Amino acid sequence: MVTEMTLDELKQVTIDYYVNLQRIKKANTDHNPELEYQLKIYKNKLSSLGIPSEEYEM
Repeated sequence: MVTEMTLDELKQVTIDYYVNLQRIKKANTDHNPELEYQLKIYKNKLSSLGIPSEEYEM
């Protein structure tokens, strides 16, 4: 059985993932290029969904 996410569910999952990446960044004291890349990707995803990422940055 295939179920699809609603737009609101997709937005919430994307926000949650971005916030989790922000927590990892805050806890991680080393420079991590992959983490920075993932943050950039999810920042763009939030933007494409009409969500300003600045509201979720630590």
